[in-house]
Amino acid sequence: MRINAVVITAFGALLGFLLAYVFQYGWYFSLLIPAAVVLLYLAIYQTQFVFISLAFFTPLSVNIEEYTEGFGLFLPTEPILFGLMLLLVANKIKSDGLGWNEYKHPLFVMLFFYLSWLVISSIPSTNPLVSSKALLSKLWFVVPCLFFAHLFLTDWRAIRRFFWFFTCGMALVVVYTIVNHAGYHFGEKESHWVMSPFYKDHTIYGAAVALVTPFPVMLFFFKRQSALSSMVLLTLFIIILLGLYFSYTRAAWLSVLGAAGVFALVYFRIDFRWILLGLLAVAVVYIKFGDQIQLELARNKAEHTTESFDDRLKSATNVTTDASNLERINRWTCAIEMFKERPVFGFGLGTYAFEYARFQAPENLTIISTNFGDMGNAHSEYLSALSETGLMGLILFLGFVGTGFYYLIQLVHRSRTVNREVFVVACGILFSLSTYFIHAFLNNFLDTDKAAIPVFTMFALIVILHNFLSLQPERRI
Repeated sequence: MRINAVVITAFGALLGFLLAYVFQYGWYFSLLIPAAVVLLYLAIYQTQFVFISLAFFTPLSVNIEEYTEGFGLFLPTEPILFGLMLLLVANKIKSDGLGWNEYKHPLFVMLFFYLSWLVISSIPSTNPLVSSKALLSKLWFVVPCLFFAHLFLTDWRAIRRFFWFFTCGMALVVVYTIVNHAGYHFGEKESHWVMSPFYKDHTIYGAAVALVTPFPVMLFFFKRQSALSSMVLLTLFIIILLGLYFSYTRAAWLSVLGAAGVFALVYFRIDFRWILLGLLAVAVVYIKFGDQIQLELARNKAEHTTESFDDRLKSATNVTTDASNLERINRWTCAIEMFKERPVFGFGLGTYAFEYARFQAPENLTIISTNFGDMGNAHSEYLSALSETGLMGLILFLGFVGTGFYYLIQLVHRSRTVNREVFVVACGILFSLSTYFIHAFLNNFLDTDKAAIPVFTMFALIVILHNFLSLQPERRI
């Protein structure tokens, strides 16, 4: 007791002198030192709490790139992830020398092959420094959130807390954004930046809101709720829906509709033959009426700059005058041309933004194009993988995602009548991941904490839920 008192007194005295020094000389960044000390203590002695708290801080994290000269880092999440990665890997080596017993699941095997290819394809990169940084960033997302999530999400209480924290953190950002947006009468132009500093623009904000949409519903059905909890979850759900609508993000709206379709196919066990028949019918209609369809699309002049929900949805098929759509086509074309030049290894992880400019065809340039190629990414998770890591990189990425969805769908079917908790959480994850990977056709955000943390953690939960279902005694529901 006396030793604790001495330590607390010494720490208090040190903090007092530090604060006095800070305010005397204006070294305000020194205030991060005690925060770092506290965080280090929590990371060592309260690791589970630190990991689960990432769910709350992810929507609220801020990229300091806007306040520094080109140094991009999301605070507080990325330093926490990097520290957790080092701590967990060191502890793993110390405990069993990187034993692979818990990583025999096919999802982990596919992930291992995918990460191995990222390392291999980064060696001949056109910009090795950029690829090395991108690879390190990818690892500090994947290692804690996927490889070691099973150490922290050990029971239903921890899993519920993770989803509660993420939903509440996202709801706070949505409330902030809506209040800010209301000050501009919910104008379309302002919708692109009113979520700053928490999100860079409305596209990633919309993707994150769509990702969270099923969480309040999942938590509601997870177990019998009190009246207060039910009201809180209903309020959170309404907030999330409002955030989705006022994001003015077409890709987010379409991803939720698409995810609802995927969920319906799985939930109602639609026979795969009917799905193939439906796709065949669509193909026949397009072949027969393709010219008329193209003509109608050419007549579509709806623009994404409107605040009308109907017109914004219609503008998604406007490929003649809508600058956003045309620029997206420009980026996709560049990615394909980059792949043609380097089909095996690609240009290297993280290099698209530095390389695509010279692949822009004059006829594809738009009013928002730039000759310097400094305006973002490939606008597709899949084409980004193709251009940066080659054909094998895309195949392995699709293999990883496909393996995850295969076992997730199996989990939904197997748990339906035997384990309510697993079934409800698996359904929520299915809907959530579907929103992201449908959205991924139009944008790519897995290089940011906003998407990577929830997506990779939910992939880890597929394996965790599979283990729950295998180890727990069956009980009919």
